[in-house]
Amino acid sequence: MEWIERIFQAFWETFTVDYLLSPIYVQATALLVLGIWKFRQEKQSFLSFLFPKEVYLHKSTWLDIKLAAFNTFFLGTGVIAALVILPWVTLEVHGRLVQLTGYDAVEQTLWRTIFAGVIILLTKDFCRYCSHYVHHKYKFLWPFHAVHHSAEVMSPITFMRMHPMSMAVQVTIISVIVGTVQGIGLFVLVGQITPEIVYISVYVWNIYVFCGAHLRHSHVWLSYGPIMEHILISPAQHQLHHSSDPIHHDKNFGEIFAFWDWMFGTLYIPKGKETLTYGIGASE
Repeated sequence: MEWIERIFQAFWETFTVDYLLSPIYVQATALLVLGIWKFRQEKQSFLSFLFPKEVYLHKSTWLDIKLAAFNTFFLGTGVIAALVILPWVTLEVHGRLVQLTGYDAVEQTLWRTIFAGVIILLTKDFCRYCSHYVHHKYKFLWPFHAVHHSAEVMSPITFMRMHPMSMAVQVTIISVIVGTVQGIGLFVLVGQITPEIVYISVYVWNIYVFCGAHLRHSHVWLSYGPIMEHILISPAQHQLHHSSDPIHHDKNFGEIFAFWDWMFGTLYIPKGKETLTYGIGASE
């Protein structure tokens, strides 16, 4: 199929852009941290602020690096799933419904394309929230996710500190459930869809990363303020999610949007900068 050819043609480009440790994102994050360093008028040098020894020489960070190297293959399979399996499920479900009903697709306009992209983005982000939630709430899944939460210091590499089973569960939820929901939802609400529509959520994710997603796993505190943190998950909110303090347990599961946490009572908004200790607390 033509859309599969397009996907594989764009695979390497998307992998290097969507991969959080790509040079593009690393440089963008360094510039963002530079702005924070200047704004706060930190006394220490910029390099010391960007790469504190107590973080990057910590044994937990070295374990992050080892797990990141091991998980690179699994990340690659996750990217393939996101680029191939998810669009295939979405378009296959949608195509079957068109065949069964004989539904004539409506004219595709810019606004319909945007509307479809919003549906996909919200569906995918909600499923990521659900996947994160069940990893915390179900005892048979928590030991796998606990590998991620066992980090005692936070660096951008910590996002790769994952048990392969956690990645497999997330890929399954995103690819199968999201693909099916998207296919049905887009058929009912939009009509004809194209591969470009399916990838709108990827573009939004890229924008989100440039707005500080790298700092979610870092020593740099960045809060969006109480109003925006009801809408978007800030790096500070995700750092609180990793805190060993019981008051922060099972809070801020969202990836991009905070309103899922707000809706289901798992939102925690800091009143100011908090001193955090990471790792798995005794009650977790």
